[in-house]
Formats: sequence, C-alpha cells, structure tokens
Amino acid sequence: MSEAVSALAGATFDGLVQVHEAGVEGMITLRTQADNPQLAVALRDVAAVDMPPQRGIVAAGETAVAWMSPDEWLVMLPYGQAQDGVARLRSALAGTHHLVENVSDARALFVLSGEDARLREVLAKLAPVDLHPDRFGPGEMRRTRLAQVPGAIWMPQAGQARVVCFRSVARYVFDLLSVAASPGSSVDHFG
Repeated sequence: MSEAVSALAGATFDGLVQVHEAGVEGMITLRTQADNPQLAVALRDVAAVDMPPQRGIVAAGETAVAWMSPDEWLVMLPYGQAQDGVARLRSALAGTHHLVENVSDARALFVLSGEDARLREVLAKLAPVDLHPDRFGPGEMRRTRLAQVPGAIWMPQAGQARVVCFRSVARYVFDLLSVAASPGSSVDHFG
C-alpha cells in the first residue's frame, strides 16, 4: 500500500503571516437532510462533536464537523481514520437518504498563523467575506471564493486560520496566499 502524500509536501511561506500546507487530513463529505434524526448521533459517534450551527464549525481535539450548506457537512479527522469514519457514518445513517464519501485525497488544507489583524487582511485580499472580528471569528466557517477558485475558511482561534480547497488547485491557492501575505502586497481580489 502506498503512503499518502500531501499536495505540496508541507510547503511554507513566511511573510505578514505564515502560510503552511498542513499535510494530509481526513475529510468526509456528508450529505443528508438536516432534520435526519440519525444525523446528530452519527456525527457524535464519528467525530465526538455536536452538530454545528449554520455557517459554523465544531471541533474537539483532532476532529471537527463544519456546516457547508443546509444539507452538507464536512467531517474532519486524522487521515488514517477517514475510511473507518465513512463506514461508521454509512452504518449509522442506513435506511435514510444520504451520501457519505471520503474526499481526503481530493482536498488540500493550509494553516495561516500570525497577528490576527494581519491574518484577516491577507484573507480579505482574496475572499469576498466580511472578516471583521465582530462578523467572523472562532467557531464560524465560510464557503467562499479565493480569487478564481472555491474554498472554505475558518479560524480555530484569533491569529490562526485554516483554508481548505480542492487538491487540483492547491499550488494556485498556496501562491495566492503567499502573494497576499507578502510585505507591501496591495493586490486586492486577484482576478
């Protein structure tokens, strides 16, 4: 069996903030109706967290569940646990309308860290999201565009953000984040 390899082999950039490709991460796309009575129990079993609110993310240790849309959640857990997580979710949701897929190898994850105001400024150069601390903070998730590609961002704590995108555009997103984090960069919403 081959070993999992991240999209950019842990690439890093140091500028106004540090940008670091986080390596492999287990990610499961889960789609079902929000009122599915088995959903909350299944998420608690696999990720040990409660259902996140709309545009929210709930984390505990190495696991998290993010609200992605009214009928979609992203379950994050250690890479080696993703296949087992898929099997457990499918079993828990059996008999209900649902879709559960391991998308770990189709996604890339970046961690940004640094002074909170600068981190928000770097992200604001790329995403049409109100990143003011009163409007976006820990526990919130936003699906958005990062210049020309879709992505999602959340802040586990002040001064730290995570960005997830499709693996196929990982280099593009890393380069965007790096340019936006370059001292003196005034690039606004890459086009």
